[in-house]
Amino acid sequence: MELPLEIIFHNIDPSPALEAHIRDKAQKLLRFFDPILRCRVVVEFNGRRHHQGKLHQIGITVAVPGRDIVANQHPSQRHAHEDIMVAVGDAFDAVRRELEDHARRQRGDVKTHEAKTVP
Repeated sequence: MELPLEIIFHNIDPSPALEAHIRDKAQKLLRFFDPILRCRVVVEFNGRRHHQGKLHQIGITVAVPGRDIVANQHPSQRHAHEDIMVAVGDAFDAVRRELEDHARRQRGDVKTHEAKTVP
């Protein structure tokens, strides 16, 4: 199944290699949760950071039935985001973990604590 994908670039020119990398990472999300209704990826370049170099911010929103899962990788969190491919990979890793957690909750694999009653 082809995943409906929207890729948006802010302050950066799109490149075929980057778009292919994003499409590949997005398609792999279907291994962890299906159905995914849509996926939106925002790639933003912030070239005004003099002390940390030129950093990238990646935002991913994945719509699944009943919920939107959002993962944002901000430049201040990891210095490795000077490399845009690393930033994209980190953002997709974060959204994958969220999808896995959501799938576990849907299956009922998450333990719940009993409410303590006060005598």
